[in-house]
Amino acid sequence: MRGALNRLRLVTGLPLAFAGLVEPSRGQLRISELQGNRTTSLSGLSVHSGNGLGGKAVALARPCWVTDYSASRQISHEYDAAVAAEGIRSVLAVPVVVRRRVRGVLYGALRAPQPLGDRTVGAAMEAARDMEQALVVRDEARNLLAAARPPDDGSPAWEEVREAHVALRALAPRIDDPELRRELLQVCGRLAGAAATDTPGPDAPAPPAGPRVALTPRELDVLSCVALGATNATTADRLGLRPETVKGYLRSAMRKLEAHTRLEAVVAARRAGLLP
Repeated sequence: MRGALNRLRLVTGLPLAFAGLVEPSRGQLRISELQGNRTTSLSGLSVHSGNGLGGKAVALARPCWVTDYSASRQISHEYDAAVAAEGIRSVLAVPVVVRRRVRGVLYGALRAPQPLGDRTVGAAMEAARDMEQALVVRDEARNLLAAARPPDDGSPAWEEVREAHVALRALAPRIDDPELRRELLQVCGRLAGAAATDTPGPDAPAPPAGPRVALTPRELDVLSCVALGATNATTADRLGLRPETVKGYLRSAMRKLEAHTRLEAVVAARRAGLLP
């Protein structure tokens, strides 16, 4: 939300922007991010579907705006006191819709009763699309994190774990939230460590002694795809890289792992606890 509000204010020059997500358990919007506000009257405000301008945007799942909030006959006025305390007059509300469900609302406002032009409305809709993409990525990340957990019986299905590991590593660079990205990469490391410490079979090689091989995040991304049998072209498509770039990362990883083939590199990385 913070990034979307920053972009909206930068593009439009709007003095005030704020946003909130719909709380699934309560079915109402709670405003949690504000920029350019002079008071705290809107902070934490709960907006019910159909009420006020934001509630109308939630109910209709489409952008709504008014030139003079307090005098408008197009909306209900449950939140007039909070709006008046902030001095808001002209305001727009754009719903954030993910998989046909309204997940939040992005607002932009003026402290004067001036019409909001097409450029402002278009910029708000673009900022809302950014929020939608961020929520899609976050949902996908959480689903993958859940899928990567071992079964309750304590015997991980390693092929599924490895698939989740690849998906998580490919997803991490797309996440703007540094905390969520760090969490994903930590989970990737735990998956690899769990595989390395899982009870080995009688023919399994012993873990190597000595210093741990250090691979870059992108080298690990490429190796994790290769471990699932992906070609360089498939790996490039999955990671958003050029095939030549994939080859470069693979060569570098092989050199560090002292491997002569792709398979040897994967085996060495697993022995070192770098891959599940």
